[in-house]
Amino acid sequence: MGEVQRKYYDDPMPPVSAPTSDQRTAQRYTFLIRTAKLVTRQGEFLCVIRDASENGISMRIFHPLPEGQAMMVELQNGDRYGVDLRWQEGDRAGFRFTADADIDRIIASPSRFSRRPVRLNLTAQAEIESHGRSEYATIQDISQQGAKVACSSRLALDQRVKLRADGLPDTICKIRWRREGTCGLVFENTLQYDELARIAQRLQARE
Repeated sequence: MGEVQRKYYDDPMPPVSAPTSDQRTAQRYTFLIRTAKLVTRQGEFLCVIRDASENGISMRIFHPLPEGQAMMVELQNGDRYGVDLRWQEGDRAGFRFTADADIDRIIASPSRFSRRPVRLNLTAQAEIESHGRSEYATIQDISQQGAKVACSSRLALDQRVKLRADGLPDTICKIRWRREGTCGLVFENTLQYDELARIAQRLQARE
């Protein structure tokens, strides 16, 4: 079996998850698990931060990442940090911060919200089926528990509907709220984190 090829980019650096002895004297290094998202011009993508240092972070990823793009990692509390992708290998990737990062804040991740789920902002064409009739809708954001969609019908609160979109399995939902041509859907079955990551990647795929 051939060796797994590590994909390096300009000015390659050792993986953030394996600092050299010289690097260890220049930075603090911490193992942690933090759900987060990568924000790029091509879309928003789920990830899990595994390791963090003053220089960068390593992550678990769920699909190939777009190359050659400016990226920001956004934590659950809304903090954002600019990062450069340095390597990808399977389901792991390493990044270097583009500016000084507050490693203590990254570790503590203070937030007014308790375990707020990561929500991905995107635009994807969809359909909502109710009582045997379907209408066009646009998904505007999505999380493990639900989605925000724009649609023309005034659907009833707690009404049970089916959400369809290319890249998304038919999903049974209930209407949780309505507001100015949009409504909030709560999924009958919560999506697994890795499942949502791959769904979001497909929803945002560009031809």
